[in-house]
Amino acid sequence: MDRYEGFREFVLARGPALSRTAYLLCGNHAGAEELVQEALAKTASHWRRVRDGNPEGYVRRTMVNQHTSWWRKFGRRERPYADVSEMVGGRPDSSHATTERLVLVTALAALAPKQRAAIVLRFYEDLSETEIADALGVANGTVKRNIHDGLRRMRALMPSIDDIELEATT
Repeated sequence: MDRYEGFREFVLARGPALSRTAYLLCGNHAGAEELVQEALAKTASHWRRVRDGNPEGYVRRTMVNQHTSWWRKFGRRERPYADVSEMVGGRPDSSHATTERLVLVTALAALAPKQRAAIVLRFYEDLSETEIADALGVANGTVKRNIHDGLRRMRALMPSIDDIELEATT
């Protein structure tokens, strides 16, 4: 039996969804690509053990852990903006959907890694609190606290976040 049997198919099937999740964790395409690549490389090295369980959950947890490590090592490089127009060179953006995505990504960038991970997994991946707790390796209460604190921080930084449906901005 090939040690990587099924890995290629898994990457082809779930790669785009993992990339979108990574983008929401990182806030930029380059970081998301690197995050997914590193998580998949780590998953490949453990594929025999992972493939019969929940490989997508394993990759998600690896991405969250890796992003948290990067954040701790290099600090937050993103700077939250008070006004989205600052992010697009001071010119108003004509696309409402693009503006909503920028507001959301900016607000996510202002969160601590665990808060960001909990919000992304809850509202973007639509995981239950129990599934998030398993993915992050924490208690359900910690997940609830991270989601609560994260949403409160996002609302404080970006009052217009209440006008955005988190689940619809994918």
